[in-house]
Amino acid sequence: MATIQIYTSAHCGYCAAAKDLLARRGHAEVEEIRIDLDPARRDEMIARTQRRTVPQIYINGQHVGGYDDLAALDRAGKLLPLLVGPQS
Repeated sequence: MATIQIYTSAHCGYCAAAKDLLARRGHAEVEEIRIDLDPARRDEMIARTQRRTVPQIYINGQHVGGYDDLAALDRAGKLLPLLVGPQS
């Protein structure tokens, strides 16, 4: 199972859409990092991604971007392989 981290904030429609898309792909459990509750986590997100908007999504430590990037991966058929990860 993939490890997923999502930087989010309250009342963020794109954050909810990203979590919903991941849940529809079988990954309802994500580590949600609320940047609106902890300014240090916002600084962490900006340092890691060079972006200021949420959501910012990591799958298995790989930054995939925001919701639009996640949805584009899904449409291209590239999201599920990321979520499954390498087969052992």
